[in-house]
Amino acid sequence: MIRVRIAPSPTGIPHIGNTRTALFNFLFARHNRGQFILRIEDTDRVRYVPESEKAICEILEWLGLLWDEKYVQSGRLDIYREYADKLLKNEMAYKDEGAVRFKMPKEGKTSWADEVGKKTISFENKTQEDFVILKSDGFPTYNFANVVDDYLMKITHVIRGDEFISSTPKHIQLYKAFDWKPPVFAHLPVILGSDRQKLSKRHGAESVLYYREQGYLKEALLNFMVLLGWNPGEDREIMSIDEMVRLFDLKDVNTASPVFDIKKLEWFNGHYIRQLPIEELKSKINPSASLRARIKNLDTKILDELIILAQTRMTTLNDFSELTRWIFEESEVLLNEKEKQLAQKLIEAFLAIEQFSNETILQTLKTLIKTEGVKMSNFYKIITGKETGLPLPQALEILGREKTLGILKKRI
Repeated sequence: MIRVRIAPSPTGIPHIGNTRTALFNFLFARHNRGQFILRIEDTDRVRYVPESEKAICEILEWLGLLWDEKYVQSGRLDIYREYADKLLKNEMAYKDEGAVRFKMPKEGKTSWADEVGKKTISFENKTQEDFVILKSDGFPTYNFANVVDDYLMKITHVIRGDEFISSTPKHIQLYKAFDWKPPVFAHLPVILGSDRQKLSKRHGAESVLYYREQGYLKEALLNFMVLLGWNPGEDREIMSIDEMVRLFDLKDVNTASPVFDIKKLEWFNGHYIRQLPIEELKSKINPSASLRARIKNLDTKILDELIILAQTRMTTLNDFSELTRWIFEESEVLLNEKEKQLAQKLIEAFLAIEQFSNETILQTLKTLIKTEGVKMSNFYKIITGKETGLPLPQALEILGREKTLGILKKRI
């Protein structure tokens, strides 16, 4: 059976690059009817962050990347001591100031066939130094615990970022020392920022939880992440998680590093927002605290119509608050004298309309644009405080004449 694992270290909240690796492992497991294991590698006690493990689980659960088994390395110390003792007994390791070091061979090469790009990667053994496998505090190092656990957990494929390539010779030599068959290695291309440097927070590499707070849908994040280094062919972009599972194959993972493009993530998010049924979108919108109380008192029909209208302009769920703030908040919009005069003319023109509808509002605005020599952005600023936003005639029709006039009177 195919068995893969995601092995995060709880030293902080994993960013989107780490979560991309988890997604690839999950898809590979599910495509092959295998198992997806979560292993918390918490042996670095100096950098350990207690809330990190909870965040890791929360990210995977929210995205629907549910694991079949879970392990925590700090609860397996006796196992690592047992296997370190075997190496000591066979003189493949030695003690050094309270720590145990593994003896790396100095002759020949260490090579493996990497599944990404079907290429052979080799390291001269003379470039490899002996390394610590068990620290003086009794905790194993990453390199040692990683190999012992992968063997005992019957991991068949190790799918991880290519930053771990330099560690792989150590891992392979440990497998040889124990006379174990190593797993298949697949090293994913590192994600780059727009400047072609390794992705970091300055490029927008935040955690999935951050993007959730900013109003991104999990469907958009999954769709965005899966294309960071994988291409199913046929210029396919929009995919459900079920389609990803059906199509995913390691042979389609690119060797070139993908570039993180926040605009592309916004595009995906806008697409998925526009696909949501109105009731589902309504349940997902999280208005700012200042708007929540006002919205509660709003007529349900008006709110629903505003959500439908805003849906066409939203990039994130949080955009609803920004697009409708002028409706719900009595925010001060500072106008100059000419703008105040234009606001007064708007009031008079709107009062003269027999039927206050999208068509008549639009015609009124067009007439004033011609007679006053202004632009539509001038009306946006007078009414909303910004130069763009919801389609103005439609928004005003939803609000009705009375509420619209109330907003304009506050401007002058």
